[in-house]
Amino acid sequence: MITLYTGTGCHLCDQARQILDAVVGPEAYTVVNISGDETLLTEYGIRIPVVKNARGEEKGWPFSAGQIKRLVAGD
Repeated sequence: MITLYTGTGCHLCDQARQILDAVVGPEAYTVVNISGDETLLTEYGIRIPVVKNARGEEKGWPFSAGQIKRLVAGD
């Protein structure tokens, strides 16, 4: 499973979703909004958007479609 960590009003997160939609399709990943979750805010607050694969490997912004393809191949 692929997870995209996002935040409220994050325009970079919108760009990240477009990349993920193109690479894996919108049904292949879960979006987690970190707003309101202190643990996630501490971990990802200044790094979002962040994509995480099932093995726990992460790629923070900026990233390309090619980088996401390689990250997903690790699933």
